[in-house]
Amino acid sequence: VSYSIPEEMAKGSLVGNIAQDLGLDLKRLKSGKARIYTGDSAEYIELNKERGVLLIKERIDREALCGQTTPCALHLQIILDNPMELFRVTVEITDINDNSPIFKKDERRFEISESAVVGSKFLLEKAIDADIGANYLQSYFLQPTDHFNLKLHGQSDGSKKVEMILQKPLDREKQENMSLILTAIDGGEPPKSGTVQIHITVLDANDNAPVFTKPVYRAVITENSQSGTPLIT
Repeated sequence: VSYSIPEEMAKGSLVGNIAQDLGLDLKRLKSGKARIYTGDSAEYIELNKERGVLLIKERIDREALCGQTTPCALHLQIILDNPMELFRVTVEITDINDNSPIFKKDERRFEISESAVVGSKFLLEKAIDADIGANYLQSYFLQPTDHFNLKLHGQSDGSKKVEMILQKPLDREKQENMSLILTAIDGGEPPKSGTVQIHITVLDANDNAPVFTKPVYRAVITENSQSGTPLIT
């Protein structure tokens, strides 16, 4: 017999009517001292012989149980005595969107010269999402996009390499510091998200020559002016 249940079900929740699905009488469960055998694994499921049903005994966290492995399942055996009978039961644990994408650090800092050319690439940290399938990390967004945009590259492990691309020249004299927000969003309903703040310091380049306010300065002074009299600024 196989059942499929979502993770994180409350204790006492119904998994399935095992007596009905195996065609067993409730009296047989009692007389046969029906019991669950799980081997060395933790007991997440319990048998209610009075009702002939399987119930949640302990909350099941699919990520703790199976990580990224799919499908994730518990394998049980129901044993009866007089005469001895053994039934195999598989309980598949399906993923729910109970994990948000997260970044290892809350912020990232860059120092970028104002002479950096358009198209320069800066590698950003990938987010981590413990969920799988449709609930896994799906996309990234960068705001604001005045000077930078995002480019994603698919990786062999299913993740994405995230790059920040300079799309507009920097000018330290106009804006010395910038703050951007990188957001990672999963595919759950509703979706969950995580963010990291990106701080950019624009470094000075020698892109400005000294400039006078006028091409020619003229001053008038009387011949009897004392030494040290201001002449021109």
